[in-house]
Amino acid sequence: MGIRDIYCKIKPELVGRDKFELFCKEMGLMTRKSRFRPRTTDSNGVIRFPNLLIGLKIIRLDQVWQSDITYYELNNRFYYLTFILDAFSRRILGHSVSKSLSTDSTTLPALHMAIKTRRQRILPGLILHSDGGGQYYAKEFLKLTQFYKIQNSMCEYPWDNGKAERINGVIKNNYLKHWSIKTYEGLVKGVDRSVQLYNSEKPHVELKRIAPIAFEKNIASLRPQNKPKMTESFDAKLRT
Repeated sequence: MGIRDIYCKIKPELVGRDKFELFCKEMGLMTRKSRFRPRTTDSNGVIRFPNLLIGLKIIRLDQVWQSDITYYELNNRFYYLTFILDAFSRRILGHSVSKSLSTDSTTLPALHMAIKTRRQRILPGLILHSDGGGQYYAKEFLKLTQFYKIQNSMCEYPWDNGKAERINGVIKNNYLKHWSIKTYEGLVKGVDRSVQLYNSEKPHVELKRIAPIAFEKNIASLRPQNKPKMTESFDAKLRT
């Protein structure tokens, strides 16, 4: 976690926030962020979906999911991490780790996981927002979004997909870079562990310092929603 998140988590009685952060800085417990970013988005020739988030107020769960693909360098090789999160609760619903940037290895398994996390209870009209990467308009990916009546949305600039971009940095800089990951298999386990810790433990400033899963549970207890019925899964439909 970041130093401020750690302070909010442990709530030390004898030191204020600013002094705690200064102490951590003086003790060498803060790290510099890496600035180098290899390209993971190829938008050449893309026919972009409209940006459906312009002017939209996000007020509930499963109204908007946001997604992005980032890289992770290991043993002089780049691997690729894909995340899909709920824009309201900031919970990571689906993720994947891959050796290539193919749709079958990145966005498709991440979306399958997100749908499984929500137990196929997908409200028609859910917006899936991303950048203009080809993995988000590939034929197989669009078959899945069309089956669940998910609306595809794309941004032109990275800051228009800021929540997804931020998740990339949190997972890599707050978790993965501090662990001794030496193999691809270790990276897969590390990402699984990072997502679990982020969803269940990391306090989020926009959620009043509550972790995403706890935030969703609070919403469920305070404001019960009429959940849509579970639909037949995409895989089951293909088998028939």
